[in-house]
Amino acid sequence: MTRRFSGRELVVATHNKGKLAELAEMFREQGLEVKLLSAADCGLEAPPETGTTFIENALLKAKFVAEATGKISLADDSGLCIDALDGAPGVYSADWAEVGDKRDFFMAMEKVRAALGDNPNTKAHFVSVLTLCWPDGHCETVEGFAHGQIVWPPRGRQGHGYDPIFLPDGYDITYGEMDATKKNSISHRADSFQKMMEKCF
Repeated sequence: MTRRFSGRELVVATHNKGKLAELAEMFREQGLEVKLLSAADCGLEAPPETGTTFIENALLKAKFVAEATGKISLADDSGLCIDALDGAPGVYSADWAEVGDKRDFFMAMEKVRAALGDNPNTKAHFVSVLTLCWPDGHCETVEGFAHGQIVWPPRGRQGHGYDPIFLPDGYDITYGEMDATKKNSISHRADSFQKMMEKCF
């Protein structure tokens, strides 16, 4: 049976400030007074993401944070899937950007360009899985998508991650060129967030 959220506080299972800011803005736009804390605010390290799907990783992160804090946790696992690369980087989207203990997404975008080469198939989609997890282990999960294509060179300085090379279907500007309000109304995370709102809030 679907469980509804009741409370004033959520711990978001992330160390990604851009992702936390997007979610906070989405809650504000819904008129929901929910205080968001990050896993970093609670002094938690990120657990190893050993799943092979977005759903597995979102569940892993949400359960870890809910158990560690005793609070309701919201986890997002998301990534860029490119048709011509058989869905890569996919669940390894963040790994493609890792340089030591830091992430360099311009380097990751260069990897995408190199992997695509001259392939004319530039179709891609973003996936966002949101999992809401209670300390007793009950979880609710939804999946969101945004379809588009890869462009080069990168365009825009808004957003984060691969946003400057993703051109969503029906638009002539990339995620990286969109202001936050526009992106938050059409993105993969907006899709999963709306589904979570309808399901649990």
